[in-house]
Amino acid sequence: MNTDFEFLARVERLLGASALQEVTQKRVIVFGVGGVGSWCVESLVRSGIQKITIVDSDCVCVSNLNRQLMATTKTVGAVKVEALKQRLLEINPHAEIDAHREVFSAETAESFKLDEYDYIIDAIDSLKDKAHLILTACKTKAKFFSSMGAALKLDPTKIQVAEFWKVQGCPLARALRTKFRSMHILPAKKFKCVFSEELLQNQGGTDESDPRKAQINGALSHITAIYGFTIAGLVVKDIVDKFKALEKFKTSI
Repeated sequence: MNTDFEFLARVERLLGASALQEVTQKRVIVFGVGGVGSWCVESLVRSGIQKITIVDSDCVCVSNLNRQLMATTKTVGAVKVEALKQRLLEINPHAEIDAHREVFSAETAESFKLDEYDYIIDAIDSLKDKAHLILTACKTKAKFFSSMGAALKLDPTKIQVAEFWKVQGCPLARALRTKFRSMHILPAKKFKCVFSEELLQNQGGTDESDPRKAQINGALSHITAIYGFTIAGLVVKDIVDKFKALEKFKTSI
């Protein structure tokens, strides 16, 4: 292995050199680098993904400290994507991290050129923007994965993966399906989601002012991180599975 990538030695031991090489060539874009997206991105980089675009418009605030990877007392006030990019480059200085301080919306969608990516990951909170990303991403050739609601959860054993239309017990998934039906537009292809049927209630505490969110719900780092790690795992597994399938096909002809 190239000495520049010695940190991936254990990844190579598990996947094999050829499969790891395949991982390093894929392009991934992650929308939303908060409680779910930040952990997902770090896991991808530690697994060998080198070409990642991260998109988020927010700055780190004190309320992010309990669950967002790059949020520390030293980064409060910093632009999230820039703080996360700095951390990722400390892990792999050779990674190509493209940081965009933007909101994905109907107005900005075309600027992201989603057809250029192999994997698109949705970790957006806004219902309107999330719905538009799902519809847009599902029209591309890229593999798409989405995070459903990670707030109001406590039990990590209830986190699971299912195709979007089979997600049960998640208010966000239900709201998205209702929105698609009301628009008379459905996603062009199936895609997998990380979700949990668990739904607790807020027990109090101070509220946060964010005009884009109807309600601020409580969340814990172990839940949001598992959501993010799970999506990263789905990406890596998909790359390896496709590589193995191709190798098997080559040996059969």
